[in-house]
Amino acid sequence: MNNPLTHFNEEGRARMVDVSDKTHTSRKAVATGEVYMQPETLRLIQDGQIKKGDVLAVAQVAGIMGAKRTFEVIPMCHPLLLTGVDISFQINSDPNPETGHCSITVNATVKVTGQTGVEMEALTAVSMAALTIYDMCKAVDRGMYFNQIGLLHKSGGKSGTFDKETVETGK
Repeated sequence: MNNPLTHFNEEGRARMVDVSDKTHTSRKAVATGEVYMQPETLRLIQDGQIKKGDVLAVAQVAGIMGAKRTFEVIPMCHPLLLTGVDISFQINSDPNPETGHCSITVNATVKVTGQTGVEMEALTAVSMAALTIYDMCKAVDRGMYFNQIGLLHKSGGKSGTFDKETVETGK
């Protein structure tokens, strides 16, 4: 059986991809996601009034921890010695006219010098940060939700560079 999906062996069973023959290169991935909430919830976060503490500081640490432990929760991911993880937030305080929700954009940049990429680590970092924001604020806003979690950029390795903007615009 010749299967183009690399996570399956010749018998069609799951396997961890063998990267031992791949060269070490600098690799980087950037992911993003949105956490939507009521304007009052965002105000409480900005004013430091959430009882569990500094929401964005804790979410930042959670995102970093998530990136570092991705291999423990995504079955076929390799354990990687990450060389950098940066989590940033953008506050979008103008309510959406259709939903009335404000949002926080979570961005994660993950770097490694290794034999496999860090896309899953960047996506996990965004997801963990978003989940932490929800956990810390759920007492005041159980209606929060996430959207648009995805890869923006990846570079390094055999497959080269991916930029979502380039793919979407065709430029």
